[in-house]
Amino acid sequence: MSNDSSKKISVLTLTSVYPRFHEDTEVPWLRMSLRKLKERGCGVTVAAPSYRGLKNHSIDDIPVYRYRYAPAGLEFLTHEEGAPSKIARNPFLQLLAIPYVISGSLKTLFLCLKLKPSVIHVHWPFPHAFMAYFAAFFRKTPVVLNFHGAELLLAKKKRWIKPLLRFFIKHANAVFANSSFTAMVITDIYKRDVEISPYGTTFDTARAARDNHDDDANPPHKKFRVLFVGRHIERKGIEYLIKAAATLDPNIYQIRIVGQGDLTEKLKAQAAKEAPEQVVFLGKISNEDLEKEYQQAGAFILPAIVDSRGDTEGLGVVLIEAAEYGIPIIASAVGGIVDVIINDKTGLLVKEKSPTELANAIKRLHDDPTLSKTLAENCKSHVNEFFSWDRITEKQITIYKNI
Repeated sequence: MSNDSSKKISVLTLTSVYPRFHEDTEVPWLRMSLRKLKERGCGVTVAAPSYRGLKNHSIDDIPVYRYRYAPAGLEFLTHEEGAPSKIARNPFLQLLAIPYVISGSLKTLFLCLKLKPSVIHVHWPFPHAFMAYFAAFFRKTPVVLNFHGAELLLAKKKRWIKPLLRFFIKHANAVFANSSFTAMVITDIYKRDVEISPYGTTFDTARAARDNHDDDANPPHKKFRVLFVGRHIERKGIEYLIKAAATLDPNIYQIRIVGQGDLTEKLKAQAAKEAPEQVVFLGKISNEDLEKEYQQAGAFILPAIVDSRGDTEGLGVVLIEAAEYGIPIIASAVGGIVDVIINDKTGLLVKEKSPTELANAIKRLHDDPTLSKTLAENCKSHVNEFFSWDRITEKQITIYKNI
């Protein structure tokens, strides 16, 4: 493609999941990424699977084309939870993969012939790269693959997937990874240049600087609040956070857990038994309430682990949210987290599955306000430099132009 910057770039985005309605909270980082591309003048279109009969629609004035792959009652392979997790519980769902890929391939070809995009940008290349290469065979459209980690985990579990990914990676015009950790796994499959393309913040509203909320952030008469935000799944390591909470003084510390998931009830039972006074479950809350939680937190924590399936955090986008609020961060040294948190510089890194290290880090931030402030300021600067949407979007557009 020409490097003429005046020529409009049009991007067809293939993804397994995309917001189904305006208030939907699915993949907010992808939604924001496409909005930023649109603001920069790129043409943006999304191709995604239907969900229980969902038809074509628009989100943020971006057209979303839904492909049907089963009767409406069976179209739940994606959204709300990853397909691999659903298939693990119900192996018969694998049968939906065949019509899923066929329908998605035909829809992608149709959109390529109709819209003539400059590039096909594929998120979660397994199985969506099949769709892109099928269309590219008939219309020579450049293909960009964007890995987020889940498809790479599948390659570890199912050997037949790895050679397919190797073929996809080899023949892609460009390959993106959401973190240096994900990039390393990609190059273990096939050695080539991989562009690190992380996420920025996913909040729409402009935030007041944390300095303007000093009176709200843990005033003297309140407990030291430690905030967790995320899905209640194994790789988040919440069970170890609860064990750490059990060793903390309930008169001083409070662990506040936002979100929900498959393990919610099990975790609530654990907390009721081990740390009934220290842990509060808030459930799924509005963006407005979440902002209040960030503003009133003394620390943010992500006790992530490598779970029993070998899965871990590809990046940890919640860390970026917390950093922008100016909150000191504690996180486990696993996966892509280390791109955001540099120990004793932009936050505190701890060993995974270690309640003792988690508790000691919480106490350290409580006992040393100067350290907390320094870490929070450093992390905010680091995020503003390396995880800003302007920087991320500019890099994407440059690569689009080059191919």
